[in-house]
This record gives sequence, C-alpha cells and structure tokens, in this order.
Amino acid sequence: MRKILTGILLVSNFLMANETFTNTNKIENDKSFKDLMKWTFSSKNPKRVKIETSQDWKSLNKNSQDYAVWIGHATYLLNSGGITILTDPVFSKRASPVRFAGPKRLIPPAMSLEDLPKVDVITVSHNHYDHLDIASLKKLYKLNPEALFLVPKGDKKLLSRKGIKNVQEFLWWEEVEIKGTQFTFTPVQHWSARGIRDRNKSLWGGWFIKSLDRSLFHAGDTGYSQDFKETRSRLGSPDIALIPIGAYAPRWFMSFSHVNPSEAVQIAEDLGAEVAYGMHWGTFPLTDEEVLEPPLLLETALEAKSLPKEFFRTLKPGEVVKF
Repeated sequence: MRKILTGILLVSNFLMANETFTNTNKIENDKSFKDLMKWTFSSKNPKRVKIETSQDWKSLNKNSQDYAVWIGHATYLLNSGGITILTDPVFSKRASPVRFAGPKRLIPPAMSLEDLPKVDVITVSHNHYDHLDIASLKKLYKLNPEALFLVPKGDKKLLSRKGIKNVQEFLWWEEVEIKGTQFTFTPVQHWSARGIRDRNKSLWGGWFIKSLDRSLFHAGDTGYSQDFKETRSRLGSPDIALIPIGAYAPRWFMSFSHVNPSEAVQIAEDLGAEVAYGMHWGTFPLTDEEVLEPPLLLETALEAKSLPKEFFRTLKPGEVVKF
C-alpha cells in the first residue's frame, strides 16, 4: 500500500498530455507504466526505524536570531536577515492525498506548529504532498495571518481555495525582496502533480535566499542537473545549502527525480556552498533504501572526494545550527 500511494502520482506521467512546464534541459521522466508497476510491487520494504531527534530547539526564544532547525523531511525553520522563514512545511501524519493511507511519518515533526515562533515567510518548492501540505499551510496562515506564502507558478490557486491570502507565485529566476531579504526561485530537475490530470501544470524549483548577512539555498526536491552551476553563475555561491539526500532507491527508477548522497555532494560543490546540510530523509518511508543509509553514504561520498565531514552534515531533527 505504501508504494502504491507513493507511486500513484507517477501514473500521471503516462496519462497526461500537453504538459505546461518542462525542465531546463528538456529531460522528462522516461519510465513507463510497466516500470512503475515493477517498482510498486517489488518485495523491497525497508524496516521502519526512528532516527535520533533533539530537543535543542527548546533553547530558542522569540528574540533568537541567525539559526536553522531541521524539523523533518524538507521542512526547515530559518532565521536570517531579521526574518523567520519556514520551508516546505509538512506537519501532517501522512504525505498523501488521503488521511487513512499513504506514507506515514516515521518521526513526528521536531517542533509542532504551535511551537514555532512568528513566521514571516513560507516557501514551497513544488506541489507533491510531501512538500505542499495544505492542512499545514492552513494552520500556519491561521497562526501567522501576516505571513507571505511564496509558491511556484500554478500553485497559488491551491492555497487561495483554502482561504490562504498573501500568496505570490513565481517562475524560475523571478524574485521578491521582503524586509531586505531577496527570495529567488531557481530551476531544479523534477516535476509536479497532485493527481492524474495535472501533470506538470505547476512549476517546481529551489529557493535562493539572500540578505546582507548571508545567503541560503533550499533545493526542494531534485534529480542531478546542471541547474546548480547556473544558479551559482547567476546568483553567486550560498553560504549554506540545504540539499536532499534521501528517497533515491532504486536508482533505475528514482534517479530522474531524486539525487543520492553522492550527487548531493556534487550539488553542494556545483553551488560553491560554504557548508551544506541534508534533508529529505528519515521522515517518510518513500522509497527502497534503508532509513539510516543516506547519512552513511554521505560520509562515504565525502571521503571519496577528500572533503571534510563538516562540509556536508546531517542534523538531528530539532537540532539548532547557529549561523
């Protein structure tokens, strides 16, 4: 059932024509419906284990500044340049269009919605259910009615239908300045869909966030491409990059959509990041790799390139990184 719900949106790749958006390299997922079924019904079923979490976030208060907290999956709480940012907020128990089935959290969010400080900006990378969680966005809007919601082109209507205001949508390279911090939507290699009739009808991407103090990059969800070199060329190198390292197995099926740890390290190098932190692992059982494998392969990838462990770290959910 987990794989069926995880893979069901991929069916739209084979049913939907007249796609609106494409990747910068014009490459699309070439897997067939037969491939989908082969993966969906394979016997691989990783053991459900819980990764270690931290209570460090409890040391924060309303006056705390210049920090990052990994809440889980692609959700980061960031404070930089005098504003507080929340990326891809997913606080629901399942990453699914239904509440009773689909990938269920291995661990709860490190912080609850009520634990969060006042949030100024919410960024969304794309509309997959493990990145755009309408229930969480509705609650965030209720708690932060003045917050700005930044979403890819085509997704504003999803939020507006639920009464969420202050929503702006973006094409690649479009930007907005908020309280002295510049947010730029950047290309990555991925796709979008929330059903079988909306394949690639909205965009996908990463967020480059730059203030006078520092620059941050949130990659969202991506396969490996040359987009990160282009991002560096246009916007410069980020001080801190948040890059996915999980949901990559089996490679024959997942490589288009999700980087593995070795490719994640290459992305950090392509960006010229000063330091990188992992995400998109240990939270939802989406694919076939063992839950604890991504950070182990990340260490191996760093060793293979003779890079220090400090260059690309994995955090415990709830751990605080001070800038």
